[in-house]
Amino acid sequence: MLIQVSHQSRYDYSSEVVLGMHKIYLIPQHRPYFRIEHQKFSILPDPDGQNYRQDLAGNWYKLAWFSIPTVSLDITNEWIFKLHSFNPFGFIIDQSFEELGWKHTSFQFSYEERTAFLIPFLSDKSENYFTDFLFEVKKKSRGLVDFLVNLTQEIYQNWKHEIRQEQNIWEADFTFSKKSGSCRDISLMQMEMLRELGLAARFVSGYAFNPDLDEGHELHAWLEVFLPGAGWIGLDPSLGLLTDHRYIPLACHPDPTRTLPVQGSYGGQAHSDLKTFVDMKLLNKGK
Repeated sequence: MLIQVSHQSRYDYSSEVVLGMHKIYLIPQHRPYFRIEHQKFSILPDPDGQNYRQDLAGNWYKLAWFSIPTVSLDITNEWIFKLHSFNPFGFIIDQSFEELGWKHTSFQFSYEERTAFLIPFLSDKSENYFTDFLFEVKKKSRGLVDFLVNLTQEIYQNWKHEIRQEQNIWEADFTFSKKSGSCRDISLMQMEMLRELGLAARFVSGYAFNPDLDEGHELHAWLEVFLPGAGWIGLDPSLGLLTDHRYIPLACHPDPTRTLPVQGSYGGQAHSDLKTFVDMKLLNKGK
């Protein structure tokens, strides 16, 4: 499958500003199921300098810095991706990890080595907002994988998906009570649900290509959960799916705010207005 992705982010300022350092998380993160056939990246105004860097979570981004005052910032990207089929269920979970957590009276999973690396991906909250809901889903499930599928489907079927232009992310308990939210709100909610069970989870931003859906060609958000023996497993509660080759990640991080496509600042009294345009086209269905 060959697809083309065009993405423009434009910031207009009410008066001249001086742009500070910007981190641009619009670099597709490596996955073995896709290959970049073509790419084009432009920034206006021209930066004084720019370079590819990598953050602590392993994400590659473009670092750009400026000195000339401007009234706008325009970032345009274009790619052609060749996608190869990827089976999201092609894994085997460590049996002891699954059994100990599944049979635990409080439905709690525990990693054999709770290393410092794992800590940012686990819950740091003392309250358990979702216990009753999660136990209800467990009753319908025959194991951890079945539970993850059922939970993702349950959220998809019972939470209304909204298109929100604001860049903030709602708190998980607010999204839970509201029964609706954007893809990023709903993904954060499921991420916090899994963390409540002792599972390590991280937030992912990127592109999801589904030509069968009117709203499937967009900048998207989902989550990944870490299962020993299987690694990171992608879940998309906005569509009720495990993620396959049609998902192209731009950034993965335990803190959702660190996955925003453009991260930076500017000096001045102006306010900014962001307009984003994403277009995805199927060029060749292929095999």
